[in-house]
Amino acid sequence: MADLSVNISGLTFKNPVTTASGTFGYGDEFTDFIDIGRLGGIFVKAVTGRNRDGNAYPRMAETASGMLNSVGLQNKGVDHFCREIYPKIKDFNTQVIVNVSGSTVEEYVEVAERINELENIPGIELNISCPNVKLGGMAFGTVPSMATEVTREVRNVYKKVLMVKLSPNVTSITDLAKAVVDGGADVVTLINTLLGMAIDVERRRPVLSTITGGLSGPAIKPVALRMVWQVHKAVNVPIIGLGGIMNATDAIEFLLAGASAIQVGTANFIDPQISVKIVDGIDAYLNKHKINKVTDLIGALRTE
Repeated sequence: MADLSVNISGLTFKNPVTTASGTFGYGDEFTDFIDIGRLGGIFVKAVTGRNRDGNAYPRMAETASGMLNSVGLQNKGVDHFCREIYPKIKDFNTQVIVNVSGSTVEEYVEVAERINELENIPGIELNISCPNVKLGGMAFGTVPSMATEVTREVRNVYKKVLMVKLSPNVTSITDLAKAVVDGGADVVTLINTLLGMAIDVERRRPVLSTITGGLSGPAIKPVALRMVWQVHKAVNVPIIGLGGIMNATDAIEFLLAGASAIQVGTANFIDPQISVKIVDGIDAYLNKHKINKVTDLIGALRTE
């Protein structure tokens, strides 16, 4: 059997397959379907400073080769997470990373400080696609200077591995990646969803209550791959890649493009066992090609 382990900024993942925030709950919802311990890690759903009810329904819609969502970071806040959720997931035999979001820099810092106190959470993933309410709804993750600021402020209080999830809804993904690395990010995760919409022609109204939402699934994979490849050449920190990964072949493409690990997202809604199937598929690929270590695939794309 090949060595599937990867080291990401000092964290050892038993394999490069993890699950994307917002598509896997807190992990305990999937224990009836898979052995969580077989995964490299899980990224739990977003945690904010206080309770969020999320957006009005409908907030999900199927599209050609994908889905739109505008759930709105529904969660019960960091106090509830620390008190009720953490005890249920702290002993999972895998790396558990918490997705952190907020509407102000102060909220990001507040949540990061609280999560920093949790012994069995070795890292956080900043979701900087959330609008800054103090700046008229402009997302932190679309302006490099704002991305640097929120990353730096969190870095000042968070002492473990800091990952930052990048928005693809920008002119230059490499500028954004460099901005968060300048702010102190240990790892970059990309890509978050692409902004899209769907229309009900019979009602002549948007399908989603919020009109627009985040597009995920196979439709965005070519964009995600391109961005991972570009960022791999632009910054010297590990990358966690996601965007339309439905099988082991998709995952291997991301590794070749430069990702050190991958996240499975939309595919979890179709097959709750897909993540462990991808682990097995990567192992089979390595054995077929007589590759001893999965790390030999990272950034091994041949372009000449």
